[in-house]
This record gives sequence, structure tokens and C-alpha cells, in this order.
Amino acid sequence: MKLHNLHANEGATDTRKRVGRGTSSGHGKTSGKGHKGQNARSGGGVRAVFEGGQLPLYRRLPKRGFTNARFKVEYAVINMTDLNRFEDGAVVSPEILKEMGLVKNQLSGIKVLGNGTLERKLSVKAHAFSAKAKEQIEKLGGKAEVI
Repeated sequence: MKLHNLHANEGATDTRKRVGRGTSSGHGKTSGKGHKGQNARSGGGVRAVFEGGQLPLYRRLPKRGFTNARFKVEYAVINMTDLNRFEDGAVVSPEILKEMGLVKNQLSGIKVLGNGTLERKLSVKAHAFSAKAKEQIEKLGGKAEVI
């Protein structure tokens, strides 16, 4: 038995009633919306979190604690294996990385991570380096420069 061979038994599922699609849909007069009321109107109904006038859950719960979300530093990351594209002795800067398509948007800066192995001597300019990345670059005689 395979997933693509599975199907519901005959008569087990009904097609969804598409409400408000006119009388030609076979749903007659009010088009499946009943008589009058908020849900019968065009653009009617309530928003997703509406609880019938009761104080909504998001307002009942206490807002506590500290959040640094607005000021969070988020780096665009690049791995050691990605740096192997450059020739020996090349200077790698954020502009070059963006130009080559290795980094799409810079966010708060570029961080070089030590994932994989570096095989070339490079001079890398970035906003941050992991300890492993810095060690790997300098071990091959390259330079890890923080901008």
C-alpha cells in the first residue's frame, strides 16, 4: 500500500458547500447563508479572535517580562565551505559576497560560521566570526577582520 493509492470510501466525503455563490449553485434563494443577520451580509462575519464580546484571551492574559525582539541582532550567515569558491589570497568582503549571491540581504551584518573546512588562504572581512571560523582562517595563514 502506498500513500498515493489511498482514497476515502465511496460516500464518505461530501463536497464543500460554497456559500454565497448565487442561486445557480443549487443552493436557492439565500445561497446557503440563511436569513438576514451579520453572516448573511456581504463582508459580514466577525474577526478571527472575536469571542462574542467577552474580553478576548489575548487581552485577559498578563503581559509580563522583557522582550528585546525589536532590537535583536540577526546576522546573515555564511559557512566555511562557501568560502572555497574564492581563489587563494583573495579579499572577501560583504559587497563581494552579495555580488556573488552567497548572501541575499545583509540584515544586521554578516557572520562567518565554522561549518565545513576551508582550503584556501583568504582575507575575510565580516561583522562577526565564530571562534571555530576565526581559528580555521588564521590556521591557513589568512586574516579574519571584524568590520
